[in-house]
Amino acid sequence: MKQHGGVIVNIIADMWKGFPGMAHTGAARAAVDNLTKTLAIEWASSGVRVNALAPGTIFSKTAMENYKELGPHLFRMSIPFSPAKRLGVPEEISSAVCFLLSPGASYVSGATLKVDAGQSLYHSLWEIPDHSSWPEAPQGENLDALKELLKQQSKL
Repeated sequence: MKQHGGVIVNIIADMWKGFPGMAHTGAARAAVDNLTKTLAIEWASSGVRVNALAPGTIFSKTAMENYKELGPHLFRMSIPFSPAKRLGVPEEISSAVCFLLSPGASYVSGATLKVDAGQSLYHSLWEIPDHSSWPEAPQGENLDALKELLKQQSKL
């Protein structure tokens, strides 16, 4: 490492808004994001660049087959939550990895490149049902005004 330097590209996931239903993998991927940043600093003097790539929803035949009969449903339901209104494919991820490994990225280290068509900025796939389980806000004039506002019917 000290003689030749190097480049590491970690692959994580779109876990920026949490990872409902997949807390175990979301926590692990958040840890790898932090590891990427930490090692980029620790290994800089050895000439090692460390970056991460965070794909959005990526379709592949293999992934669909791994999810068996649920696969087609999972991938179809993801499309509306992508600003591109389509899914990515592995070739789009590999191209980004090649860039991060290339001399063209020689000044990039400690970064996480989101390859997700803006999906990380968009709506979550996890729907929260209507509920009244949350504790009420503290009493006072602001809560009273909020309750009054919510009583008013919209004229639209």
